Amino acid sequence: MTKPEISWNDFEKIDIRVGTIISVNDFEKARNPSYQLEIDFGDLGIKKSSAQITALYQKEELIGKQILAVVNFPKKQIANFFSECLVLGVYGENKSDVTLLSPSLPVKNGLEVG
Repeated sequence: MTKPEISWNDFEKIDIRVGTIISVNDFEKARNPSYQLEIDFGDLGIKKSSAQITALYQKEELIGKQILAVVNFPKKQIANFFSECLVLGVYGENKSDVTLLSPSLPVKNGLEVG
């Protein structure tokens, strides 16, 4: 089932940027298995995110990985942690199997997706 149609103006409000994961920690207080990420977005700075990506990714392999994230959502408190961006991924048939979206070639952190 598809979601309702949005306007071009709605899409332009979403700020999706490229960032590089610089640290990963287990998020033990999260309801679902998750990592706490720190992501370098270049000129936008370093932002934190909680990501339910433990089913397909080990912490060590995430360091240095470029990802795509929405950076203009308000902060969201998850347990004792404030998530500052939404890391984007593709749900597998099992919603806990999330494959991260990332550029196919290295690009500068902070570049905008459009």
